[in-house]
Amino acid sequence: MASSCIGWTPLLLCLVQLLHFHTHAASASGVHPHGHANLTRHHSAPWLCRPDQANTLLTLKQSFSFHPNGRFPLDLESTTTLPSWKPGTDCCLWEGVGCSNSSSGHHVVTALDLSGFRLNSDGIHPVLFNLTSLRMLDLSMNNFRGYDIPSVGLERLALLRHLNLSSSGISGQVPIGISNLTNLVCLDLSDRYICTDDDCTISGASNLLWLPDFETLVSNLSNLRELYFDLAVLISSSAEYFFEALAKSVPHLRVLSLEGCSLQGQIGSSLSRLKSLTVINLSSNDDIIPRPFPEFLMNFPNLRVLLLNGINLQGWFPRGMFRSENLRVLDLSENSNLSGHLSSFSNAASLEALWIDGTNFTYVKSSYCSGFKALTELSIDGKIISTDFLYSFCHACILARIVRPIPHEVGAPKKLESLVLRSMGLSGRIPSTIANLTQLTELQLGGNYFSGGIPSTIANLTRLTELRLEGSYLSGEIPTSLFTLPALGYLDLSLNQLSGPINEFDAASSCLKIVYLEMNNLTGQIPQSLLVLPNLKDLNIEGNNLMGSVDLASLWGKDLTSLFLSYNKLTVIEGEGINNSLSTYPYQLVELGLASCNMIKIPKLIMRAKHMTHVDLSNNKISGDIPSWIWNYDLMVINLSHNMFTGMKVNSYVIPFSNTLSYINLRSNRLQGPIPLPSSSAKILDYSNNSFSSLLPNFTLYLSSTVYLMLSHNNISGYLPRSICHSPLEVLDLSYNNFSGLLPRCLMENSLSIINLRENQFKGMLPSNISIGCPIQTINLNGNKIEGQLPRTLSKCTDLEVLDLGRNQITDTFPSWLGGLLNLRVLILRSNKFHGSIGHLEDEKYRGRHFSSLQIIDLASNNFSGKLHPQWFENLKSMRQDNNSGDIIYHPNIGVLYLDSITISYKGFTMSFERILTTLTAIDISDNALEGNIPTSIGNLLSLHVLNMSHNAFTGQIPPQLGSITALESLDLSSNMLSGEIPQELTDLTFLSTLNLSNNQLDGRIPQSRQFETFQESSFDGNAGLCGPPLSKKCGPSDIPSETHLKNSSHGVDVVLFLFVGVGFGVGFAAAILLKLDYWISRWFQIFRILC
Repeated sequence: MASSCIGWTPLLLCLVQLLHFHTHAASASGVHPHGHANLTRHHSAPWLCRPDQANTLLTLKQSFSFHPNGRFPLDLESTTTLPSWKPGTDCCLWEGVGCSNSSSGHHVVTALDLSGFRLNSDGIHPVLFNLTSLRMLDLSMNNFRGYDIPSVGLERLALLRHLNLSSSGISGQVPIGISNLTNLVCLDLSDRYICTDDDCTISGASNLLWLPDFETLVSNLSNLRELYFDLAVLISSSAEYFFEALAKSVPHLRVLSLEGCSLQGQIGSSLSRLKSLTVINLSSNDDIIPRPFPEFLMNFPNLRVLLLNGINLQGWFPRGMFRSENLRVLDLSENSNLSGHLSSFSNAASLEALWIDGTNFTYVKSSYCSGFKALTELSIDGKIISTDFLYSFCHACILARIVRPIPHEVGAPKKLESLVLRSMGLSGRIPSTIANLTQLTELQLGGNYFSGGIPSTIANLTRLTELRLEGSYLSGEIPTSLFTLPALGYLDLSLNQLSGPINEFDAASSCLKIVYLEMNNLTGQIPQSLLVLPNLKDLNIEGNNLMGSVDLASLWGKDLTSLFLSYNKLTVIEGEGINNSLSTYPYQLVELGLASCNMIKIPKLIMRAKHMTHVDLSNNKISGDIPSWIWNYDLMVINLSHNMFTGMKVNSYVIPFSNTLSYINLRSNRLQGPIPLPSSSAKILDYSNNSFSSLLPNFTLYLSSTVYLMLSHNNISGYLPRSICHSPLEVLDLSYNNFSGLLPRCLMENSLSIINLRENQFKGMLPSNISIGCPIQTINLNGNKIEGQLPRTLSKCTDLEVLDLGRNQITDTFPSWLGGLLNLRVLILRSNKFHGSIGHLEDEKYRGRHFSSLQIIDLASNNFSGKLHPQWFENLKSMRQDNNSGDIIYHPNIGVLYLDSITISYKGFTMSFERILTTLTAIDISDNALEGNIPTSIGNLLSLHVLNMSHNAFTGQIPPQLGSITALESLDLSSNMLSGEIPQELTDLTFLSTLNLSNNQLDGRIPQSRQFETFQESSFDGNAGLCGPPLSKKCGPSDIPSETHLKNSSHGVDVVLFLFVGVGFGVGFAAAILLKLDYWISRWFQIFRILC
């Protein structure tokens, strides 16, 4: 039978089920307390089950589906198909069914336990309520697809003692009919999560319920002993009202679990009247009014579990003693204003788990602290840790957030068995004295800031089974002795700076099952001993500098499930000469990463591994057709990008998949024809950079789970259907195709964050149906036929970062109202029909912040006129600050699978940037009808790299303040009516590589120092009054400048060094960076896959 435990607190429900639930359930229903298989059976008659109840159960079975349905992306894969549920057989012998004697001669069904079967159904079938003899009903950890729980029917189950609908995918109002179940002992409507160190996943499907009238609901439930609403039931009433109703109607309640139920108000004293409570869980109710710790909670005589995480406790924790001598779990964490001393806790001898991280508790050396004799789990803040602390706590320590070196005396508490100091900011070297902890079985120091290498003395920890030092800046070579520690099964040294070779070792004496060495600087060849570890399950050595040849035919280990060799300097082959015996061949392989391994064909290893879910063969040299058999597996991830595939062997352009895929990447091949789509949809679909010509007419039917759809750089034609709005897409990239027609009016109404339709043939006006909370971050419609005005509702898209509407037919005035979008980085409106002045928005709400994040402004080739307002440039704060970081701009919620690209005029050329970096700053207002003086405020834009004001009607002198823009690389003021001398201050622009001052009315001597000595005559043509090199006209005495301006040059960064641009620019540098970028995309997706 399923327990009623919440997954993140294993002790909570472990205690509950041992003390209460299983015992009561077993006695009530005839169900053995240890599982489905031991239901009580009766064999006194050949037919024990009532025929009407058997028919009811068979009807119920018909309502279940056992395999995921493509229409329901959250469907589960069932653990059973209920094969014993057959007509003509005794239903008392069916799986999950329990019976008891009745006076009719038949046995009646008293227990139905389908927990954890992961069944799918369109709601709870009402036929269930015909089983009126039920005393126990458990439908937890199934999936009723979000349908409302039936409002009537439960009241018919009057004999019911145990009702468990946790994590079953139900929603709606909690039926008031439950109030008629007067025999009810346990009620569980919660959500249950299963947590590991790295992740938490729901054990079934989420519930979403709310209470209509709690007082009425519990008014007749005086027999109730256990109540679980965690994370699933929203309580609209105040906490005081809720606890008063419980105290009045359910005085003998033993378990009260209300984690994350939106409780409000304060924890009233009426809760103290529930004297029988053994478990209280009020965690994660952050709407509770801040108050001191309620001292009455110390007075429950039988209390064993008290969980008060994140409920706004404040003040000092009371020094009084807990009345219960059996308190085993206490959680006060994440109450940042709660203070106290560790010595404040009474009953320390019974405590097994204590969590006070995220509080202001401190540690003072005390003999009392040695009383924590049963403590196995302790979570605290780093400010508490000291050598004295380690002496006092000699069992498992799970600590967090510490910024100081590990004490060298750390070896003192020799009884320590588990030391976990992850992500605590620890610095310095790992002390060699750690080897004195000879009883250690677990050592986790990952996520810190160590210097130096791994101490060789760790080899003395002969009982160690798990060693995790990932992401801690460790350097030097890996001690070979680690691989042969006699008990070590888990070794994680990934994401460090380890270097040198991996030396050969005695594989036969190693117990290693999991080895993670990825993202280091390891060199040399992969030792054969690493590939033939007899117990190896997971091996990841991606992202190093390992070289040589690896023959997949030499892999040894029937238990191998995960192998990642990507992004090294390896050549992976699959020889025919080595024949592994059937007993050692890795048939259990599930994940295979061989990206950038110089492969020329798909390995047969994949054909033989029948359970494969993850295949990455990207960045290789594989050609020919993608074979049809590769689609026969229950793949979740398949990445064949950046190869030379020319076709796909498929029987249909709808590829049959039984499971929901996570990721298909066929980018950058030579594929043609219609795009094949998986029948069960996929979260990420990338078919970019191929020669595909069409989509299926009803392609949106296969996007029911798709979040990323990337089809850029193909030859696809057709219309964008309105049904695209019904998909859960967040990224839609159809750029560089031949799509046409109108944009769906609903396009900006749904969940899209990225809309990239660049270089197509879309026409009509931009959709205006945009509501508050619009999630769009990028709109790129450059190179289409959009017309009309910009919809003012765009101002509601407060997350907008990139707006590229260049090269369309939009007719409007300058959108100064977009200045309130404080995240807007890129604004490109070039080559449209904008007109009027480039206005300045006088709005007190955005004073000093108008367009404050803009780093690229391209308004070229429009009909703008009038003078430029000086304040307009003052507001461009992002360009007024030095920014030499060269970071890639990306959307954190999207990740690196999509990166924005733009095309701008750069140094006299039209150039495409495949990545936008923080160092790329540009203003282009060329080819308009702007007039007046050039504002001197432009000189404050210290990080500006490109300035193009050419082909306007600017007059006056060139502002000498432009010489302050020391990062400037390209300056074009040509084809204006500028006069006077060229300011000597411009010679301070030591990074200036492109200058065009031609076709103005400038006069005087051309400056001769620094960069000006490199410019050609064309930079100054069309200025009759200019003289001196590089022009042939010589200067007379009157042309000598009034004073010589010499200043020290400033430091700057040439943006070209950082940019990822189109073909022919920085190829070597870009290739090196992109190789690492591909690796990180691969790693990011693995994280994405886990979280989803």
